[in-house]
Amino acid sequence: MRRQHDSAFRAKVALETIRGEKTIAQLSGEFGVHPNQIRQRRDRALEALPGVFSNGASRSEKERDALFQSSFWKFWRRALVIPFLSII
Repeated sequence: MRRQHDSAFRAKVALETIRGEKTIAQLSGEFGVHPNQIRQRRDRALEALPGVFSNGASRSEKERDALFQSSFWKFWRRALVIPFLSII
C-alpha cells in the first residue's frame, strides 16, 4: 500500500534537502522516502520559492479582473444577447 504524506512532511523533507547538511541518501533513509521523490520535492520547492517573494497582490488583481470579465461576459451573453437573438 502506498503511503500518503501530508504537505507539512513534504515541506520538511524539501527544506532538509535544500539545507544540504545531509546527502539525499541519508535523508532517504531518515524519512523513508525514495531518493527520486526527495529530488522532486527539492526541485519543486526551489521553483516555487521566487513566487513567495514576488508581488502577489498585483498578480491576484489581474486574475480577479480576468475572472470578473469572463464571468461578466458569460452572464451578459446568457442573460441578454442569446434571448435577444432568439426573438429576432
